[in-house]
Amino acid sequence: MLKQNLHKYWNRIINTMHEGLIVVASDGTIVMVNQSFELLTGYTSKDLIGSSCTMLDCDACELVRKSEKEKSWWCALFDPEHPGLKQCRCNVIKKDGTYMPALKNATVLRDEQGNPLGAVETITDVSEQHRLDREVAQLSRQLDSEDGFYGIIGTSPVMQQVFNIILKVGTSDAPVIIYGESGTGKELVASAIHWSGMRKDKAYVPFNCAALNESLLESELFGHIKGSFTGAYQHRIGRFEAANGGDIFLDEIGDIPLSIQVKLLRILDSKKFERVGEHKPIRSDVRIITATNKNLEHLVAQNKFREDLLFRINIIPIFLPPLRERREDIPLLVNTFIQRLMSKTGKNITGLSQETMDLFMKYNWPGNIRELKGTLEYAFVIAEKGLILLEHLPQKITLAPKTNEPVDSLVVHPLRHDTVFQKKDELLLALRQSNGNQSQAARILGVNRVTVWNRIKKYNINLETTIRS
Repeated sequence: MLKQNLHKYWNRIINTMHEGLIVVASDGTIVMVNQSFELLTGYTSKDLIGSSCTMLDCDACELVRKSEKEKSWWCALFDPEHPGLKQCRCNVIKKDGTYMPALKNATVLRDEQGNPLGAVETITDVSEQHRLDREVAQLSRQLDSEDGFYGIIGTSPVMQQVFNIILKVGTSDAPVIIYGESGTGKELVASAIHWSGMRKDKAYVPFNCAALNESLLESELFGHIKGSFTGAYQHRIGRFEAANGGDIFLDEIGDIPLSIQVKLLRILDSKKFERVGEHKPIRSDVRIITATNKNLEHLVAQNKFREDLLFRINIIPIFLPPLRERREDIPLLVNTFIQRLMSKTGKNITGLSQETMDLFMKYNWPGNIRELKGTLEYAFVIAEKGLILLEHLPQKITLAPKTNEPVDSLVVHPLRHDTVFQKKDELLLALRQSNGNQSQAARILGVNRVTVWNRIKKYNINLETTIRS
């Protein structure tokens, strides 16, 4: 009985599907779509039925024809030598012009003689999966940064000022620019701005503008359509489109060519851009975070950077100090990196010798935190166990000229395994003195409130039990 009535309820059945369904005739004419397909693409059935399926501009479709002497077939799916079944990832252009990353299953329908009647395709939207993949990748990069302020290590007054600015920036949508030398942690600051801000539940898309030449840079930032240039075999979703609703971080902004600067200025003014090879404007609501280690005002004077773009991105500047201007953070940074390297390598390296720590405190660190981390990684390769000695350091460190700045007031004790326990005991004492008030405990310790919160989580401290004890 049910089998006999299936045709009667066919439309109701296919409209219960979560996936989009489209049926195409052998000449490419769309003959049917379900409601999910309409919802996914933004097109109505009236827009689609009777039109060519090429209007969806799927970048996985292979539009080819045989010679004129033979019977033509417009799509590779209908090639007699094709298996007649295709599963792939692709990008479909929706009615509003945006790309939808999709999982596509297509199969040819044939009659009893094997002649193609048409094709049926199902489309699954995987854009949310793409977003989650990016978020997982971002969070995984932060797993080794469990202490500090959103992974930024430092308790010096100048870094506390930076942390306070980051928290205030999080409540704004204004463009932010981070100034700092190479290796000072500008990427971490940009990430902290996103994760502490109003857009933290949306996409965060970082990109280094110095990594590519002009043509590739334009494609990466704004995307391109299939066939727009040699090698463009598929549609590409640009970074601005991927960051829609969230934050985009453009590192090394001073290295972008003037032609790209014009497009960035348009996005800042109108929130619109065009893909490479296309003239249809796409809207993208993003907050732009930039960073540079260059003097942009000097670049403006040299006609290498647009003054109007500088005015637009320089709304909220954050100045990240070099390591030589926050030497009191060196012991904490060293301790953090050594703990991570111990976990990674399994080596029983207990810390730095007094002589090595003195050298670290006097060295100017032109490569900043990145150089400090690289130096410790080198030492972990050379040293076997115990303390890191001068002989375990690269010569560029041991032979480099040292600063004459006095370091008597700075912490220069060699690292010990009980540093973590001391930090926990200090936190417990501050929490008891403040009766569990985390802001007051932060003032007692001279750190940020977020640092106190992070340490409470790290040491698994029960506030109620702590206050009573």
